Amino acid sequence: MAEAPPLPPFAAIVVAAGKGERAGRGVPKQFANWRGKPVLRHSVDALLEYGARTVVVAAPPGMVDTAISAAGTDPRIVLVGGGDTRQASVRNALAALTAQEHEFVLIHDAARPDLSREVVEKLLYALEDAEGAIPVLPVVDSLAVARDGLMQGKAERDELRRVQTPQAFRFDAILDAHRVWVGSFTAGDDAQVLIAAGGTVALVSGDERLKKLTFAEDFMDDLPAIRTGTGFDVHRLATGEELWLGGIRIDHDKGLAGHSDADVALHALVDALLGAVGAGDIGTHFPPSDPQWKGAGSDRFLVHAVQLVAKAGYRIGNIDLTIICEAPKIGPHRDAMRARIAELLGVDIAAVSVKATTTERLGFTGRGEGIAAQAVATVVRK
Repeated sequence: MAEAPPLPPFAAIVVAAGKGERAGRGVPKQFANWRGKPVLRHSVDALLEYGARTVVVAAPPGMVDTAISAAGTDPRIVLVGGGDTRQASVRNALAALTAQEHEFVLIHDAARPDLSREVVEKLLYALEDAEGAIPVLPVVDSLAVARDGLMQGKAERDELRRVQTPQAFRFDAILDAHRVWVGSFTAGDDAQVLIAAGGTVALVSGDERLKKLTFAEDFMDDLPAIRTGTGFDVHRLATGEELWLGGIRIDHDKGLAGHSDADVALHALVDALLGAVGAGDIGTHFPPSDPQWKGAGSDRFLVHAVQLVAKAGYRIGNIDLTIICEAPKIGPHRDAMRARIAELLGVDIAAVSVKATTTERLGFTGRGEGIAAQAVATVVRK
């Protein structure tokens, strides 16, 4: 494959000075991890890869060290402190570029990490005929003008566009526009600043991949679409114990011995679900040394595992459970087990498979000394 020709020389600014609290990540969202590295790093790495001579990062006051760690150590990266508004942050970043000669500059929001070369290319070439260029997407939904909770009229969606970043500018034009900005409102982006100064802004096709990370659910894209876990458990059979298996009580001359009700099938399922979302094992959450779990029903353990799967951003796709024993016969109880497990998991019974096998009288299960179970669970990103 032929290598793409170099783009026109440009500098870049990445605005990363916001609080980013709505994403609920514990740190400003631009410094949170997304797809394996900080959100900010994605934009910085892409801009450097596409040929940016300098990338200036505007960081929140007091978080320059955090921004340096998130942005990386490439010598072409310059860190500046942000201001009280987006315009102030951009002005600080533009000032850091004035000591160098730049014809074009891209100004990008750190919260839009999935930046393609195609968009950058279209923006830079659009500057041949305009002082600024922005990526836009069409509005596909009907729009209404609202006031006091009531619809006041319709907006003409054919005349409206969704605006993204990066936005491209001739350096001198956007620098002058910011220097003379006297707007009575806070501009939503730098294109508004240029327009207010009498500049021209061209529109190019944007990219849905450039969506802005705003809320906690936006970070769910960072999760694999499908994850799988396995579980295995063994308990011995003992006289005088009740036999709980697959969430139901079975009449048998022996039962499974353990700290809880020793439902080996549900225990294997719990471990499979915990494993699918990297949440440890059943002993981590319900240690046998804790007296509160003495004789506890294993259905409580399974419900807890289901909650952890949901908290991790997944739903249960299906489970496959195999019970290994000589007795009792599992076939007569299979449908009841499937129904109970489906109820506990909150899934359709079709997503629950229960199978049984023997070890041809070999080993401890073959001698009737105990029962084993193994499970596979698949979870799907919500």
